[in-house]
Amino acid sequence: MLVAGFPAGSFAANCYIVAPAAGEECVIIDPGQDAEAGIEEILREHRLKPVAVLLTHGHLDHVWSVAPVCGAKDVPAFVHPDDRDLLTDPAKGLSLGAGQQLFGGLELSEPDDVRELTDGSVLELAGLGFTVDHAPGHTPGSVTFRTPRTQQIPDVMFTGDLLFAGSIGRTDLPGGSYEEILASLSRVCLAMPDDTAVLPGHGEQTTIGRERVTNPFLAGLAPGGSGGSSPLDGTGVPADGPNKGF
Repeated sequence: MLVAGFPAGSFAANCYIVAPAAGEECVIIDPGQDAEAGIEEILREHRLKPVAVLLTHGHLDHVWSVAPVCGAKDVPAFVHPDDRDLLTDPAKGLSLGAGQQLFGGLELSEPDDVRELTDGSVLELAGLGFTVDHAPGHTPGSVTFRTPRTQQIPDVMFTGDLLFAGSIGRTDLPGGSYEEILASLSRVCLAMPDDTAVLPGHGEQTTIGRERVTNPFLAGLAPGGSGGSSPLDGTGVPADGPNKGF
């Protein structure tokens, strides 16, 4: 499997392009601010043809370029229904003052073809299968996408702003919930094998095993359960959350 990515725009949200191999169809995950040029460079380099755009959640740093990318490539966008309204109203996902300051006057539109994600569904796209796991807490409609392991590679999970290397997504914005994100981390992430590759929405790649041992926000959480408690329970904002986008 071919996975290429880059941090897009001033918020450095990771945009990923995923394909079975060079010269084949691909999907684009989270085309953020000014992502078009980086996407085009990867498509040319690997001779790829996009067939869909997948969105881990609706915050603007991850969806800024979804409409122009989908329009230029004539492909659908996939988003969870609980975050769909953020595609046209990005300030709704921020506090009122911050939203007005950052996005006052910014007008966005949905792509022509928007398809809604459901928990547990498998998207068969570009010759790959992407399992969708609804993982609320950062936003109500946050999801992860994971591809199954093969003999050559382990499971790969695109976590958006659910799980980062050493941290988790912030929960102090509208629609966020610290209790819900702990439950999502427990159910969606900690149930995966340790060698699962984690490709987050910001920052460096990691693994489930590394985060299970070193991530302070996962301490005390039981795999696959309802979340339990964390020694940092109730903080609402990871220590480095504000530095990892919205």
